[in-house]
Amino acid sequence: MTDLARKFRILIEGRRSTKKHLKLIKWLQKKQILKQKMKCKTCRGKMKMTKKSCGDYYEWMCRGGFHHRNRVKQSIRHKSIFSQSKLSLFDWSRFIYRFSQGLRLRQIDMMMDEISRSPTSLSKMAKKLREVCIWALNRRRRRKGQRLGGRHEYVVIDESHFRHKRKYGRGRAAGGWKRKKWVFGMLGVKKSDGKSQRPILRLVDRRTRQELVPLLCRHVKMGSYIISDEWRSYRVLNDLGFRHLTVNHSMWYMDPITGNHTQHIERAWRTVKEQVWRQRGNRTEELLSDHLNVIEWHEWIAKKYHSGPLGRILHDIAEMYKHL
Repeated sequence: MTDLARKFRILIEGRRSTKKHLKLIKWLQKKQILKQKMKCKTCRGKMKMTKKSCGDYYEWMCRGGFHHRNRVKQSIRHKSIFSQSKLSLFDWSRFIYRFSQGLRLRQIDMMMDEISRSPTSLSKMAKKLREVCIWALNRRRRRKGQRLGGRHEYVVIDESHFRHKRKYGRGRAAGGWKRKKWVFGMLGVKKSDGKSQRPILRLVDRRTRQELVPLLCRHVKMGSYIISDEWRSYRVLNDLGFRHLTVNHSMWYMDPITGNHTQHIERAWRTVKEQVWRQRGNRTEELLSDHLNVIEWHEWIAKKYHSGPLGRILHDIAEMYKHL
């Protein structure tokens, strides 16, 4: 746990009071989650933060002479991720903390811990944070790209099925699935230690050469080592400029001669599926795609941030809502 996460946890836990609300508001303003300044829509003058009796205990107010002694009020949440939400800033902060740390994210757990009593509210909050992660990941792709391989990294590839499972094979299938979908995974593994692993996860309709090979050409550097099973769609990789190594899974998990194996991505599939299934993230194709993007955001961006995943999600929230 980073120092930021430790301080934030102390801030949002315990008894709530007016002073603690003000302290949390000031902290969120310092992180640029809440607006530090606000202009009146009518007179364009500066508004002041004043106390109120309920809710967030503070609000923006303008008492300019232009209003003829009328008071123009504005919520402290205006133009932030908290706008149009009835949950308190403390509940929102606890949810953001859990989301970034990956702690007890099932709705039943958060309802038991009194973050919210409404599953609809929890779903909306989770959707907003996923949108922030996807926005940050797309910005990273535009600026730096998303490429694997090279001199110090080899790539392990595989496909896996994430479709909704029916209990005992009975009951209705998930209504959002129009056809059978696969997730194509590309995992970059450092040659030095084998621990640093970066995934790229893409939904595909079929495991054909026409679907998989263009994704490899887009995300894997030419000349890189690629390890896979002997699926026929990968037979052209050597001709395209990659160094393709295979494992015959019908005979063994690790090639006894070359030592090649795909255990890195097989283990990664287990972790990814546990995260998706625990949050019921495979009910529709769109929802599954969002969850896969959040996993990529965590591995590509959040883990490398100096303040950890919590610091990164706060930074991305501030950047996304900065120009509103």
